[in-house]
Amino acid sequence: MLTVTGLLAAVVVFAVSAMLLSRRWRVWRDVERIPGDLALPFLGNTYVLFYTPREDFMEFVKKTTKKFWPIHRLWLGPFAEVRITKPEHIEIVMASSDLITKADLYAFLHPWLGEGLLTSTGTKWHSHRKMITPAFHFTILDNFIEVFVEKAEVLVKLLKSKADGQAFDIYPHITRCTLDIICETAMGTPVDAQNNDESAYVNAVYSIGELTIKRIFNPLLHNDFIFRISNTGKEFYRKLDILHEFTRKVIRDKKLSKMMEKIDEKTDEIGRKRRVAFLDMLLAESEDGQKLTDQEVQEEVDTFMFEGHDTTSAAISWALVLLGHHPEIQENVHTELKDVFERDRFRGLTMQDLHNMKYLDMVIKEALRLYPSVPFIARKVTKDVQVGGYRVPEGVTVTMQICHTHRDPDHWPDPDRFDPDNFLPERVQGRHAFAYVPFSAGPRNCIGQKFAILEEKTVLSYILYNFRVETVEKLKDLKLLGELVLRSFSGHVVTLTPR
Repeated sequence: MLTVTGLLAAVVVFAVSAMLLSRRWRVWRDVERIPGDLALPFLGNTYVLFYTPREDFMEFVKKTTKKFWPIHRLWLGPFAEVRITKPEHIEIVMASSDLITKADLYAFLHPWLGEGLLTSTGTKWHSHRKMITPAFHFTILDNFIEVFVEKAEVLVKLLKSKADGQAFDIYPHITRCTLDIICETAMGTPVDAQNNDESAYVNAVYSIGELTIKRIFNPLLHNDFIFRISNTGKEFYRKLDILHEFTRKVIRDKKLSKMMEKIDEKTDEIGRKRRVAFLDMLLAESEDGQKLTDQEVQEEVDTFMFEGHDTTSAAISWALVLLGHHPEIQENVHTELKDVFERDRFRGLTMQDLHNMKYLDMVIKEALRLYPSVPFIARKVTKDVQVGGYRVPEGVTVTMQICHTHRDPDHWPDPDRFDPDNFLPERVQGRHAFAYVPFSAGPRNCIGQKFAILEEKTVLSYILYNFRVETVEKLKDLKLLGELVLRSFSGHVVTLTPR
């Protein structure tokens, strides 16, 4: 005979189960109203992964997007995802101060980045964003130009040995340069990646992203326990220990040296202003007297390291590939650079010089339109939202397909053509604000976008002033990898000729 307690427990279990089933039914009903490919029981649409090679996945996404334009749904097993493309739809999510929570997929970055600006949400994200924003002030960025120039000069010196008309993949060379830049600007610590590719830290940075992608694409590795005992997981955590220990050591050394005191005013013995890294500012910044903990500082530095080298590497490499296909546009860039570089050969580039590179600026923006470094941004819907005439229920992932938004024919005439004139002031005026979002937009826009553009301008200007670039493969033949960043599966293969 059931006791009263047992009866009450049974009623509660039944009520909770009914509520969960009701909610599950409502989510399924709302999501299934959105067009999309056939989803199988239990598997959803993941069966596509079984027959689609990694290098063909972006093409599959492109075809599916075109088939169901401008909004479609898919199921990753029992989990729903809605993919949107139109600027008008993307604005609903990006501009919202409520829909700022990253999708569950970003949890795979937590072991590496913790809860830094990229992965955190809610109060912690708001607090850290407010605290860190001053580190990207215009006057602070001006101090980094010297680092950009120094590392770009090293890159040019090394590329001279490659400027023999023979084809090679320039991407690894660009990546080592941007890694040198971010190490000195984020941590104030040189790693000399361009001359020392045997560095354990440099090799760990290269490996960790690829190992993360392996985990994401293998559902068996999604479970933390299985991942840790797998060969991929063991290698991941070995590399992670190297990265985290390096960062922790730099933080310890910085704190012990007390070099962050009065960082805005301090000069060295011969009167030159001392270089200040983001780390110096993070250690000095606080909100309402509450400083970041060492763990929080490490998370933000690791986030800078992740977001600050691969994304710029991709942007620079794609710009070179596109210019290699369009020699007339490349010559326009070189003409502009000659005026800047030959005006005063005895001084390095200045912030004003970079601002004067108007045409190169348009080239970079157009390259980011066609090949945005981050092709997709995913958010978790924390409340029901209407998008494109459909209700997207709470808990569902919304993926904003930036790479397709940038080629929306309703906002970009001849959308597949490389045309820097798309960013002439008269063309920009009146264009939908969310038709071009390579650095996201709204409250969660990229905090380092000005830093990135200045770095890309510096590195590209040095390469294009010294070399003529030609591209080997045709753009239509390139297979894209849209994973952590957008890359070419076969590499960014070019030939260089000295000017």
